[in-house]
Amino acid sequence: MLYYLFTYLDKIYNFPGAGLFRYISFRSAMAFVFSLWIALIIGKRIIMMLHRKQVGESIRDLGLEGQKEKAGTPTMGGIIIILSTLIPVFLFTDLGNVYVLLLILTTLWMGTIGFIDDYIKTFKKDKEGLKGKFKLLGQMLLGVIVGGILYFHPGVQMKEEKSIPAGTVHTVDSAVKFGPAHKSVKTTVPFFKHNQLDYARLLAFTGENYEKWAWLVFIPLVVFVIMAVSNGANLTDGIDGLAAGSSAIIVATLGIFAWVSGNIVFADYLDVMYIPESGEMTVFISAFTGGLIGFLWYNTFPAQVFMGDTGSLTIGGVIAVLAIAVRKELLIPVLAGIFLVENLSVIIQVSYFKYTRKKTGTGRRIFRMSPLHHHYQKLGIHESKIVVRFWIVGMLLAVISIITLKIR
Repeated sequence: MLYYLFTYLDKIYNFPGAGLFRYISFRSAMAFVFSLWIALIIGKRIIMMLHRKQVGESIRDLGLEGQKEKAGTPTMGGIIIILSTLIPVFLFTDLGNVYVLLLILTTLWMGTIGFIDDYIKTFKKDKEGLKGKFKLLGQMLLGVIVGGILYFHPGVQMKEEKSIPAGTVHTVDSAVKFGPAHKSVKTTVPFFKHNQLDYARLLAFTGENYEKWAWLVFIPLVVFVIMAVSNGANLTDGIDGLAAGSSAIIVATLGIFAWVSGNIVFADYLDVMYIPESGEMTVFISAFTGGLIGFLWYNTFPAQVFMGDTGSLTIGGVIAVLAIAVRKELLIPVLAGIFLVENLSVIIQVSYFKYTRKKTGTGRRIFRMSPLHHHYQKLGIHESKIVVRFWIVGMLLAVISIITLKIR
């Protein structure tokens, strides 16, 4: 709302300082500061409210050190992340931007699914929470909606560089180098020089006019990415500060990609896809990062609050939509490598256990416990040390992701 107010004041009255709101960098900084401040202020009040409502986590005895002491710690803390993100978003973003609207929808949609799950666990005392099939159905529906909007909405377009004679490249303005905006389902393949993949080409075998059926590939891909990343974030939320800290690193990195992709000068310099209007997502990303860091203030060991599925599913959904919107979904296995290994550790553990039980009658395990962070806990490593080391790995993966802008 402040964005529209100060834009109006600048345009009509030339109000001093109002012009700053035209700059994404300024609004992103303000969104981050406001989000962090809101999380710190309301976080304590929400935790106290959850205590009064006795919204405590019920802990299963898994034989982990310090586990029993966490019983009764308030959950549903993801509300802190959601509120501290959305308030600055409504204040500082262009709410007519299709990418921002998609991210708001994703936040509310996934937050609602997670909230219902947490509500059933805490108030209904059902440890299973919302049934898995309903969670997956909710994620699938969101994927269809997001995929459909990204494919069919006229505001979602991209520009590609035109072929310009080598001798004139450095004398041509960046805006001239790019062709007209058009619909496309192309994406970026990391680490390759000619790094664009057109999903529509996967249907070339169907004959002419295959491009109009590209949504048959694109929308299922969006559904898969949203389901995979949101469940990966959910599994990572197992010890104090792990999911929030790891996610803040991932989201901040995606903010760099969104800003570059939405800036025609840097898109030209780095030879990446120029996606008009996508830079506005940087403001949302800044607010979301501030919310995650503010939540981390209360979630570090020993945690005063857990994010619950309200937070973890929201985080995964937002990361997935961001990556798809800036055409970096194929970079997720690297950037969100922490989520990937957590997912894989569970899949490997369960698969191997079932296989050995079928073959020998006795199920065997590869890890002492899954997801992976619990394996290290079983080895006797303190959870704070595990979390910080996972953060360090996450930072390394983020740096590798960023340098893919130049390494091809």
